Amino acid sequence: MTDAVPPRRPSLPVRAAAGAWHVPAGFAFLIRRPGLWGFAALPVALALLLTSAGLVLGFFLGSVIEARFAPAPGRWPIWAELPVRLLLWAATLGSGAFLGLGIALVLAAPILEQLSRQVEARARGRVVDGGRGLHWEVGQAIRGSLYFLAAAPGVFLLGLIPVVGPFLSAAWGARAVAFQMTDPALARRGLSFAEKRRWHRAWRPETMGFGLAGMVGLLVPLANLLVGPALVTGGTLLVLALEDLDGDRPRAEGPGAASDATG
Repeated sequence: MTDAVPPRRPSLPVRAAAGAWHVPAGFAFLIRRPGLWGFAALPVALALLLTSAGLVLGFFLGSVIEARFAPAPGRWPIWAELPVRLLLWAATLGSGAFLGLGIALVLAAPILEQLSRQVEARARGRVVDGGRGLHWEVGQAIRGSLYFLAAAPGVFLLGLIPVVGPFLSAAWGARAVAFQMTDPALARRGLSFAEKRRWHRAWRPETMGFGLAGMVGLLVPLANLLVGPALVTGGTLLVLALEDLDGDRPRAEGPGAASDATG
């Protein structure tokens, strides 16, 4: 008897695109459900205020960074000098917005965890509960937000590396975005910090695609007004989609993991 051959996964670009699609899907899901707007109101206000402040800070720092790290006028051909300057400005502005969003996420972490719970309830008709309690889940949400905030200096410093820096900065920021925005849904499944990292390694193309699309959303006018709640919504939908694709939900390991229950 021939052993069953597991289905092949799509190519890496297709998987990354599938992950990125959940960013606009999160925006659409949130906008179409007015019942969720109450959970989004305070995070939106905080994200708007602090992301805008981060962009203003990035704007004022941009000229300093350009003078310090960009090539001197006439030293490089214009076709090489202009992209370097643009990339430095993009990295500086993006880092400022990233820092502002990180602070907003720390302040709004408990509300965003409840938003994620409501999104799952509407998408699935039930909520997975890993059995560790709401207090543990909120603590995980705050810890994830602090991890996101701690990544901000790395986003900025990587962006200063000539030529390749902005791309490395975007990749590091994308990883932090994906980790933070899927954190509430994964915490409800009882996953520890180390288990969440293993989950992200298993689904790296999808989560990196989602994170990169989220980084773009930070810089899109109007879209960035809803970016915090929309990315948490999209991250929750991404966890649900990958859970269905895998045929089973991600589970905590070890004797402390309890069986799932509906909520």
